[in-house]
Formats: sequence, structure tokens, C-alpha cells
Amino acid sequence: MKNTKASLRYAKALLELSVEQKKVEEIYADSVFINKILNECKDLVLLLNSPIIKPDKKIKILSLIFKNNVQETTFLFLKTITLKKRESLLKTIIECLIDLFKKQKNIEVAIIKTAVKLEGKLEKEILSLIKEKTRANVELRKIIDKNIIGGAIITIGDSQIDASISKKILELKQKFNKNLYIQDY
Repeated sequence: MKNTKASLRYAKALLELSVEQKKVEEIYADSVFINKILNECKDLVLLLNSPIIKPDKKIKILSLIFKNNVQETTFLFLKTITLKKRESLLKTIIECLIDLFKKQKNIEVAIIKTAVKLEGKLEKEILSLIKEKTRANVELRKIIDKNIIGGAIITIGDSQIDASISKKILELKQKFNKNLYIQDY
């Protein structure tokens, strides 16, 4: 991430302010909403990154998009970083804020890739296993990837469990390619 130190400072400041005002949950929800908008609307990100567009125009546009959809504190924060000409960091600030919130609430993100959609019972079993292993609250993100053929790939933080059929096939290919012919005397 670009300029993560500055982004982290702004994110910490907003988190501290939200704790002070007892609006942590609301500002977290605002952050998730803003992140979703920024991910879906690349034109908004380009607008925020543009040095040609004046800050007052950017504030008007942010006001039209966010003023009635987020807390007043969150909107004032957006306005402040725009006035300080740090609006190009908005995406990384919001991502840092979401990460800080998850650390504060002991929430671990687990990404599970499967070839087919997970059913309710199996999903609950996997979720309880992950909770037991991590001893944290778990946010489960499900990804369907037909390329893994079957099984699952579970990623939690920096660790990954690959129990996919595609991995097993790759391992078999590597075994067969190592030594096709063993000479017996």
C-alpha cells in the first residue's frame, strides 16, 4: 500500500475519535460502506486522486454521495482529509481503519475457496473448526473457484490449508515426473 504510515495515522485518529464518541460500530459500518463504494466506483477514486479538481468540488461530490449515508463524524473526517489534500489516501485509510477495528474486536478473516457453494451444515462445521483453531471471532469470506475441482483452500492470515483436488493432482504429476523408470538389477 502506498503511504501506509500516513494512512495508518489517520485511521488510528478516526478510531480513537469513534471510541471517544462511543460510535465505534457505526463508524465501522460507515467504513465498510465507503470501502464498498470505492471498490465499485473506480471513477470516484480517480476523481479523488486528481490534482486538477479543487478540494471544494471534491467535498461537494463527497457530500452528494456520503453526507446522508454516513455518520456526521465520518463525513467530517472525509471533509477534513480532503481539505488537507489527503483524499488520495482515502482508500488505504479506510482499509487500515477496517483492519484496526477487526484487531480491536479480535476478528480473524478466513477465506475459503471451494469448487461449489457451501451448504449450511458444512459451512457451520468449518466455521466452528476455524474458531476453535484461532480462538477468535471469524469473518468467513466464501469464494467459488471451479479450478480447484473439489475440496477446499482455507486461508487465515498468513497460513493456508490446501485440501483441494487440483493440489492432489499436481502432487501426483510431480511424483510421476520425478522418476519414471527405476532400474532393477
